[in-house]
Amino acid sequence: MYPEYVTKLEKVKGISQEELKELQPVEEKYKFRANEYYLDLINWKDKNDPIRKIIIPSVEELEEWGLEDASREHSYTISKGLQHKYRDTALLLVNDVCGSFCRFCFRKRLFKNVGKEVVRTREIDKDLDYIRKHEEITNVLLTGGDPLLLSTNKLKSIIESINEIDHIKIIRIGTKTPAFNPFRIISDDALSNLIKKITNSGKKLYFIVHFNHPRELTSASIQGINILQNSGAIIANQTPLLHGINDNPKTLSTLFKKLSFNGIPPYYVFQNRPVMGNKGFTIPLEKAYSIFLESLEDISGLAKRPRFVMSHESGKIEVAALTSKNIIFRYHRSHNLDNYGKFFVFKRNPQAYWFDDYKELVEIYNYKSF
Repeated sequence: MYPEYVTKLEKVKGISQEELKELQPVEEKYKFRANEYYLDLINWKDKNDPIRKIIIPSVEELEEWGLEDASREHSYTISKGLQHKYRDTALLLVNDVCGSFCRFCFRKRLFKNVGKEVVRTREIDKDLDYIRKHEEITNVLLTGGDPLLLSTNKLKSIIESINEIDHIKIIRIGTKTPAFNPFRIISDDALSNLIKKITNSGKKLYFIVHFNHPRELTSASIQGINILQNSGAIIANQTPLLHGINDNPKTLSTLFKKLSFNGIPPYYVFQNRPVMGNKGFTIPLEKAYSIFLESLEDISGLAKRPRFVMSHESGKIEVAALTSKNIIFRYHRSHNLDNYGKFFVFKRNPQAYWFDDYKELVEIYNYKSF
């Protein structure tokens, strides 16, 4: 059973004619896409419903703010569809379509410039040759868009080609399909068979899923997750911290608990990137970190595993601590290997949204020199 896709706001029953007129310029600038399953999760009586905010356009998206490519992914692009930012990990953009379009997506540029950055199955040989020649790469991440919007045959062709490379030990798939359309997984035995084949070969297949709010973890989505797990896949979850969606400590805590109850370790919580159209979803960094810390207070260690990070141009920068005067950062992942071991102490800036907003450096510590 596949839910029907909706690509025009006028087809969404819960939106009034007045709202449609107001949202027309947003829809013209940033594409809309959803499906009946996910739209049915919305409480249409609540204008501030968090599921509605995830998927339904808002006039706030027209506010001039942010960059098209806030993490400067183009700086690490080797060839069409291939990025190599971290020494052991290559990233393949294999699709520029998602089950639905999150309004806070940090790659909105892909949906505006269709085909510009994404590698098609028939074009992937050049990217695979690069991966073969670079034996330091042990992980390959398939992302986009959503790889699970590809047919299983196309996905199989890509994954099996990667799996044949001896030094690749982990293949990752970044996907929101278990939240947006779990029936893609439930209805496809071929996908389960593919996962079993890869895991039986001795390699590990990870699905990095995107549940942003506890209400997305429906019985159908949990059934889809169970199928992936029972086929041998390893699951982890990541989410940005989003204003009006999960920026309440109780909501975030409930999400972490519900994930852990279903065998899904929380992985990363991201500070929302300063991307065009995303201002309405952002929270000042220090406030966001405080919400994150508070959400961890009453949950078990198994649910308490996420790290609060920024996907900065230079790497994944983790917020390590706050004091009354200072904020402390460290590189969780870095393109420049010299950054590992360093703690960066800055004077606090309550108005900061991003690492670049901190100007007053207090000190740099390097634990390797202790």
